Amino acid sequence: MSFIVSEAAGLYGPQLEKTAEFLSKMGLRYEGGAEYTVFLVDEEGEILGTGSLCGSVLKYIAVDDALQGEGGAAAIVSRLVQHAYLLGRRKLFLFTKPQNEYLFRSLGFFTLASTNSSCYMENSRRGLRNYLDSLQKGSGVQGAVVANCNPFTLGHQYLMETAAAMVDTLHVFVVSEDSSEFPFEARFELVKKGTAHIKNLILHESGDYIISHSTFPTYFIKSTADAESVNAELDLALFGERIAPALGITKRFVGTEPFCAVTNAYNEKMKELLPKYGVEVIEIERKDGISASKVRAAMEAGDLGTVRSLVPDATFDYIMDTIGGDYRCDDNLPEDGREYNGPAEDEMPAEAAERSDPEWS
Repeated sequence: MSFIVSEAAGLYGPQLEKTAEFLSKMGLRYEGGAEYTVFLVDEEGEILGTGSLCGSVLKYIAVDDALQGEGGAAAIVSRLVQHAYLLGRRKLFLFTKPQNEYLFRSLGFFTLASTNSSCYMENSRRGLRNYLDSLQKGSGVQGAVVANCNPFTLGHQYLMETAAAMVDTLHVFVVSEDSSEFPFEARFELVKKGTAHIKNLILHESGDYIISHSTFPTYFIKSTADAESVNAELDLALFGERIAPALGITKRFVGTEPFCAVTNAYNEKMKELLPKYGVEVIEIERKDGISASKVRAAMEAGDLGTVRSLVPDATFDYIMDTIGGDYRCDDNLPEDGREYNGPAEDEMPAEAAERSDPEWS
């Protein structure tokens, strides 16, 4: 059966409706984010196949049964890769069902991690290996903390200080995905400044190899309620199978999470899965209920005193510089400013509470 290849920048109106309808027929779900889409259509313009580019991720790749064996998937992936290259995006990734792993391997993608529910792939045989080779290595008993730090708080600092005291080398991975209020470059620099006194700490960018819950696609998962669990399993498989052994990591530290159900569920999944890879999970009691979401809530409320009580000097200076204030760490703030007396979790603005962080750990 013949087909015509067409393309679109973004999806809108009737075209979006038709695409969503086709994906639904194929057992997928449109969840937005398509910046460039390739279509396979018949002579009447009916969609027979589709695939989209979202940043550096290929999504929504589906081909009607009528085109099976006709090279439809290859045509879609080839066009998406060409367009990505024109945009300067050489490293490309996709998430798919495990049963599609063989298909995408035949189209030039390589498996990073795979579980019973999902598979994470990239278009480079050595992409992950190059990343792992670039990481500074430690020695002795080695542990890890993975954090977003949006922004870096006294809670993060306490977690890292406590963890570092329990190992010879502590590896801290700062999530590189730029989907937070504080940009990655700022978050990384604030962690660097806030942990400079921890001499056995090695700081890393997570790159593309720690899967952020904010970017993990759910369009191929039947129930959205299962998305967080599927994401956690895939992320932990990648960490346990590839990252931990490459660095000799045998302990992973997390903070207790009494407020965010998503993060708490992730921590529980971590305790269940990482020991299978020889990684002990150690939970450290949260310090004084401090969280990055409370910092953001206090910022939204204009409560600089509370902000000051929750973050290290470098973070406070950055916040004041960013919002154009005149305060600095040596300003006339209360001497007991470090004693947290800010808003309780149930007093936070609703929009801030909804964004409660998986990042204090």
